[in-house]
Amino acid sequence: MVEVWHGIMLGIIGLAGGFAVGSAFVALLIVLDLIPRLVQLTRAYRRASIFESGILSGALYWSSADLFDWSFQLPANLLLLPAIFQGLFVGMFAAALTEVLNVIPIISRRFKLKPYLLSLLMAMVFGKVAGSLVDWIWLHP
Repeated sequence: MVEVWHGIMLGIIGLAGGFAVGSAFVALLIVLDLIPRLVQLTRAYRRASIFESGILSGALYWSSADLFDWSFQLPANLLLLPAIFQGLFVGMFAAALTEVLNVIPIISRRFKLKPYLLSLLMAMVFGKVAGSLVDWIWLHP
């Protein structure tokens, strides 16, 4: 009987945690208008439902993969193309988030970096690329 009660409590706690994380994720997407801004940045107005479906499908797939501990080995050459698209998506998503929050204009005004704005943006891009390459090549080969 104790094991049944333990299982029920674990299920309730798991559902509550899932609802909390899911509602926070949806709140982030809705309150900050990330999907519409991402669609606007890519000028893919007719394909907005693809972005929404992609985020939903990705969340469901990776939640299931994590929950059920799915794993399989694929050759590195085969993973190159999906890795590039995943990096592009994450980069665009991060760019949409920073633009919605007006991070770059605020930083450039506060630190008086307007004349160096292009250099600042390029440094951010190259820093992200360099950090990703270091992570992929040396830290997690």
